[in-house]
Amino acid sequence: MHAAVDAPAACAVYRRRRPERTPLYQSVQGHLETYLALAREGHTDEDGVPQYVEREFRRYLECGILAHGFARARCGACGHDFLIAFSCKGRAVCPSCTPAPAGQPNTRLSPPAHRDTWNSYPSDGFLHGEKNRKKARRQMR
Repeated sequence: MHAAVDAPAACAVYRRRRPERTPLYQSVQGHLETYLALAREGHTDEDGVPQYVEREFRRYLECGILAHGFARARCGACGHDFLIAFSCKGRAVCPSCTPAPAGQPNTRLSPPAHRDTWNSYPSDGFLHGEKNRKKARRQMR
């Protein structure tokens, strides 16, 4: 008799985020070219839009869109194939790629189960005011 083999638990379903459906994406997509043209013609207070700002907006419009690149992945448990769109890794415009502000937890990640504690000692032997390496080594024992 063979023991019954448990079927793998139901795999979590990967849901691709769809940035093209968000109001921010639609607004940037609909107005970016007009804004850049007006800025080049001098209709803004500044001397046009800096190149890095324009590049950041253009990369945001490509972020998460399969037509601009993707990776194919396969679930090891059930064998399901799915596509993961490349991200822009921008730090200014894209809400998906922008890191959480300091002091605020990132809601997309679970909190750590433990905290790491680090103790460091100077490598040159200077410890608690001691300049003598031998004394410093004795203190560390």
